[in-house]
Amino acid sequence: MVKKDDNIIEYDIVVIGAGGGANIVKQARLKGLRVAVIEKDRIGGTCLNRGCIPSKMMIHPADLIVELKDLKKFSIKADTKFKVNFNKLTSRISNTVFGQSDSLAKVYKNKYDNLDFYHKEAKFISNKVLQIGRKKITGKKIVIAVGARPGVPPIPGLIDTPYWTSTEALRAETQPKKLIVIGGGYIAVELGHAYSALGTDTHFLVRGDFIAREDKDIIKEFTKVFREKQKIHDISNILNVEYINKTFTVTYTDQNNRKRKISGDKLLLATGIKPNNDLLGLENTKIETNKFGYINVDKYLETKVKGVYAIGDCIGHYLFRHGVNFETEYLTPILINKAKKVAIKYPPVPHAIFSSPQVAGVGLTEQECEEQKIPYIIGMNKYIDSAMGMARLSETGFVKLIFHKKTQKLIGAHIIGQEASNMIHMLIYAITFNAKLDDLLKMIYIHPALPEIVRNACRKAKINFK
Repeated sequence: MVKKDDNIIEYDIVVIGAGGGANIVKQARLKGLRVAVIEKDRIGGTCLNRGCIPSKMMIHPADLIVELKDLKKFSIKADTKFKVNFNKLTSRISNTVFGQSDSLAKVYKNKYDNLDFYHKEAKFISNKVLQIGRKKITGKKIVIAVGARPGVPPIPGLIDTPYWTSTEALRAETQPKKLIVIGGGYIAVELGHAYSALGTDTHFLVRGDFIAREDKDIIKEFTKVFREKQKIHDISNILNVEYINKTFTVTYTDQNNRKRKISGDKLLLATGIKPNNDLLGLENTKIETNKFGYINVDKYLETKVKGVYAIGDCIGHYLFRHGVNFETEYLTPILINKAKKVAIKYPPVPHAIFSSPQVAGVGLTEQECEEQKIPYIIGMNKYIDSAMGMARLSETGFVKLIFHKKTQKLIGAHIIGQEASNMIHMLIYAITFNAKLDDLLKMIYIHPALPEIVRNACRKAKINFK
């Protein structure tokens, strides 16, 4: 490190957040640049510590239980009584992710000559100067990658209670007997599904449909199936939350505006996220945020302050780890190798919801086609209308493909059902490389395998084009 003046330490690159920006740090260090990494929490970011990875470690055993309960439809008599060692399950999850985080921390704390790690909170005191404890640092390039945290709605009485967010739900040491879930988005349906399958009496308080950002046919199917499996309470408003004698009581109004109450030993809030930008002292800079608190960046991921970039959840473009991974791959050669700056161009960004049923999607929804006045043709096929679907006795699920009516290019793909998160990948490839309907029909599909549902959806789209 080099002193810029008597008070400020200067680096070539400063990365705020030790999650999605990790590759920038690694490549800069290997290149011999002077690097500073700042992280106030555990190394690895949201995905490793309190998001994607621990949630899937909880959801997978829950899925196994769901499959066990489904054995009877295959004329298999099995003892579906099970006992979950919840503490052992969640301890394994915590030990695994914390172990991974600790191993990453060793890398940062390895006393490299050109890497300094600050395990503290940082705040901007001017456009490019950060205060870290008693130290002040700056960087020729600064990357903000601070992520987001669970959003907490302003419900009267809530703040004084030991409510859960996804963080606490994934670190719980004892299993609740009755869990109240507020929310209907992907975090709510993933964690709610997991706790319900593991044996907790789980109740959802939801306003309207579930997973409301999905394609409309996916929303309809998911909401129908999820309501059949789970205990749903339709609400119009939540009035207050009380916590007395280790019991939560939520008072709400139903859709007919009648006052209702529900009690449980745990309360999970899953109503959205909030970017961590409000903790950075951005008011001391010219860096701008939008009305939702996300940092505004240009087509090069640069903020209003030259040399200060932002990536990941804190800019709100795509709230997935694979989203920030792509942004990091784009930005790294520009910052490290001084590659020519070209505007970032996102390929189709896919997503999946690991609930029951599973959901995956990429490209445009039908609603977006309608809003953008894009002419389109749809091809849909149910799981049961395929050889493997029949073999699996699939009661729900379908593939929905959206093609441009004039060019016949695939512009949207949406799946609900078993292995949706795997099935979607061939369609991610197809949309990314501008495949047309006939390209998908030229392929030979393995028989019998689930991707034949994609082929069948293509065949139905072909009929619709005629």
